[in-house]
Amino acid sequence: MQPYPLVWGHYDVCKTQIYTEEGKVWDYMACQPESTDMTKYLKVKLDPPDITCGDPPETFCAMGNPYMCNNECDASTPELAHPPELMFDFEGRHPSTFWQSATWKDYPKPLQVNITLSWSKTIELTDNIVITFESGRPDQMILEKSLDYGRTWQPYQYYATDCLDAFHMDPKSVKDLSQHTVLEIICTEEYSTGYMTNSKIIHFEIKDRFAFFAGPWLRNMASLYGQLDTTKKLRDFFTVTDLRIRLLRPAVGEIFVDELHLARYFYAISDIKVHGRCKCNLHATVCVYDNSKLTCECEHNTTGPDCGKCKKNYQGRPWSPGSYLPIPKGTANTCE
Repeated sequence: MQPYPLVWGHYDVCKTQIYTEEGKVWDYMACQPESTDMTKYLKVKLDPPDITCGDPPETFCAMGNPYMCNNECDASTPELAHPPELMFDFEGRHPSTFWQSATWKDYPKPLQVNITLSWSKTIELTDNIVITFESGRPDQMILEKSLDYGRTWQPYQYYATDCLDAFHMDPKSVKDLSQHTVLEIICTEEYSTGYMTNSKIIHFEIKDRFAFFAGPWLRNMASLYGQLDTTKKLRDFFTVTDLRIRLLRPAVGEIFVDELHLARYFYAISDIKVHGRCKCNLHATVCVYDNSKLTCECEHNTTGPDCGKCKKNYQGRPWSPGSYLPIPKGTANTCE
């Protein structure tokens, strides 16, 4: 799809002074932080914890040529190490930096890795999740989300070269969905086939799902905002505290695993992009990162990490989140 205009509108001011017959008064409006790169604020955890390559040092081979085994991973040598933080550093340099798992030396025991991204804060996704693999894209993978800080998990999307065989699901793409089925959890084969191709990217399509309500170029934002305001399940669908990438089977490239050359099978990720904003219930434009923690700087006489309650002396009416409607300023629903 073509580039989109700014997805969310502005909502970048919580209050402004206006002049009335009584003089200056505050005019309150719904507000939210800007969308940003949320990988700057996450904590990453790998399971099993010793799955990263390099301890002990090992040699790995090219997927397309099992005899090209001149690559080494050594955790004790910075130039040869591939720790998890390299999934989130600046890309654009050459050669690229990447995290890499140990090779599949214990085959036929499955080579499986959980990569958990945690914010310790509720965030709202505003753009596609993009995972760039340095190696071949995995034959089987699940992207999962949590809304309760990792206590429970729900699938976001399944990825496989053969959805029916891997997950007993018919293959679909987001384009097969509609307004009525936008929350359906699908399995896609779109990002798992063709290990010899140049494409190494896997998407979880946020904007394509927005487009079911806002139109293909996201121009009808009032429609999307109205749905987000009135449909809690839709708003929650784009809200997370944690994401988990479950790598279940590495790129194999053939029908059968080549047991003589297991050093060609591993996972390697060069970049993960997660764009979003702190969830502040439309009561803040600023989210501060202090002592490794994200917190909304609440306005509208609200308080709490997500501005989820009224301040002590402002409880004259029940707390309520702000509203995107009416466009363009929304409704602040201030505590009084």
